[in-house]
Amino acid sequence: MNSKASRLLAGPYIVWMVGFTVIPLILIIIYGLTDANGHFTLANVAAISSPEHLKSLLLALVLALASTVICLVMAYPLALILRNRNVGKGSFIVFIFILPMWMNFLLRTMAWQTLLERNGVINGILNFLHLPSLSIINTPWAIILGMVYNFLPFMVLPIYNVLAKIDDDVINAAKDLGASNFQTITRILIPLSVPGIISGINMVFVPALTTFVISNLLGGSKILLIGNVIEQEFTRGSNWHLGSGLSLVLMVFILVSMAFMAKYDKEGEGAAF
Repeated sequence: MNSKASRLLAGPYIVWMVGFTVIPLILIIIYGLTDANGHFTLANVAAISSPEHLKSLLLALVLALASTVICLVMAYPLALILRNRNVGKGSFIVFIFILPMWMNFLLRTMAWQTLLERNGVINGILNFLHLPSLSIINTPWAIILGMVYNFLPFMVLPIYNVLAKIDDDVINAAKDLGASNFQTITRILIPLSVPGIISGINMVFVPALTTFVISNLLGGSKILLIGNVIEQEFTRGSNWHLGSGLSLVLMVFILVSMAFMAKYDKEGEGAAF
């Protein structure tokens, strides 16, 4: 295929990227660095230092980190099991992990809201069995549960993708040299799967940090993360300048995550698909 044909095929993607990524990003920067009169200001960005905004940011960071760690702890053994069973990318088991991602994100979260309600399905089963009811709806634990459920596939797939590429001869050589299963995992598999781990961490941490749907539905109005604050500034407060300024602060965390990923996954080995 010649270069002219390649440019023509890339045309729709470029139009899409400019229209839905570049232009909105430019607008966010313009609104975030100006006031209502169009004058340059850093007040919108500096607003993150206010007690309420700082509290929301720190809470979002804590919950995002907790969700990322839980996803990593759950995903790595699972990806290792899939690799040891020689499960191919097109297998039914991998399809099961991808299938929930085809369902609407909002519907998946609302389903957990129904399950966790005080009179919901889970408590109904517990009451039927004469067991104590659970009261985790509208708490940080419910938000973490929602994040882990929604973002776990994004941790499993990149780790599995890297583990599947590791040659069995490398593992067999380690065992021939006397390495135990634990040593093989800690000294061979984990170091070689670092690109997948870094990719998975970024793919979970970034959406967990910026989410507002999960905290709205499972956390109630009592728990405000920085994503909720930004969403309210745009929709309820109609203060696009402040909302954009706070968004620029989140962009710093995203850029740091992207730089971290670029450093440890230079060849894109941790790509999930």
